Amino acid sequence: MSYQRTNFRPNDELQLKIISSPPDKVLLTVVGFLVVLGLMFIFSATAPKLIDAGTNPAKAFLNQLITGVIPGFIGMLFFTNMDYRVLKKYDGMFAWIVVILLALVEFTPLGVTINEAKRWLAIGPLQFQPSEFAKLAVVMLLARAFCDDAKVFDSRKFTMFFLPILIMIALVFKQPNLSMVIILGLTSIVMYIVSGANLKILITTAIAGTIGVFSAVIGGLTGVLKIIKPYQLSRITIWLNPESDPLGAGYNVIQSLVAFATGGLFGVGYGASKQKLAWLPECHTDFIFAVIGEELGFLGCFFVIGLFLTLVQRGFLIATRCPETYGKLLAVGITFSLGFQALLNMSVASSFLPATGVPLPFISYGSSSLWVSMVMIGILLNISKKSVKKVRKEMNVRYL
Repeated sequence: MSYQRTNFRPNDELQLKIISSPPDKVLLTVVGFLVVLGLMFIFSATAPKLIDAGTNPAKAFLNQLITGVIPGFIGMLFFTNMDYRVLKKYDGMFAWIVVILLALVEFTPLGVTINEAKRWLAIGPLQFQPSEFAKLAVVMLLARAFCDDAKVFDSRKFTMFFLPILIMIALVFKQPNLSMVIILGLTSIVMYIVSGANLKILITTAIAGTIGVFSAVIGGLTGVLKIIKPYQLSRITIWLNPESDPLGAGYNVIQSLVAFATGGLFGVGYGASKQKLAWLPECHTDFIFAVIGEELGFLGCFFVIGLFLTLVQRGFLIATRCPETYGKLLAVGITFSLGFQALLNMSVASSFLPATGVPLPFISYGSSSLWVSMVMIGILLNISKKSVKKVRKEMNVRYL
């Protein structure tokens, strides 16, 4: 039997079809593992010190569960079931609320200073970091700004989108919180590139920045030193040579590396870390990855890194499958922001980068970071519910 196709054009063989599906189960599973790991190691890192203080050893664990995980899960569930396109109506209002909160931190007594950084806002019993909300605000604004085109020299766009972003970055830098400025800046650049960036603008900006840096070096570092705080410069010198101040600025880095070395391949066992007892400061926040390395070893670290890599892979896959540009940009911005922050934290803990002071998403102690991270995942899960699928059209076939 032979056959031939009739009334068939090669270009019509495939068509795009928008389909609805359940939220991405792999992404949901990965986030579940990360949150559970966070609770486990917050308890492990804080219990000995709380026992020494004569308080409930599960105090930090319960606080993270009640004020962080439960509200974060509710927020994630809400945004998973709310159409992400509704965010277009509220991105400007949300951004200006974040600007007001950041201004309250800087210019009112409500701002709380911890370790020479004024990043926290205390309103009654509630204390949180408004800079964490700036991550989501920037992603939302840029997704709408670039969903139609990638123009940056547009007066309407500047007033509606770029102005609040610049104010947020300036206020975050003033805290000072240079690590968050880097996250916000790089997220903006990545979203601009993905939206179809004008390469001439990028190249021109890069050349201008390079010339500026060389001018500062040739003309003296006075201007740079006025902008960068002394402790920020010391972090770079200590990163290059932590042994130069082993009991001062280099102490955290050295103790973190000792924790990784002690853990070896398989770790010393859950709860058996010695560094967390008295030698590793901030072991439940900035350096919680070092506690994981000591207790679970290289294999445990590899597992955590694998979870974050899977999260990034699923996020970018969701972006490629999204049927509209706005959703694609939201997915890319959210995925890059979370992935880069995780990379930054793990690199600092293992001394690949200078100390920056950013939490490990979903794992480090702190409600603000967990709220925002889980809301971001909720939006990403919502985007994953609608995707584009290639289907083969029915062909008119005549048998002979």
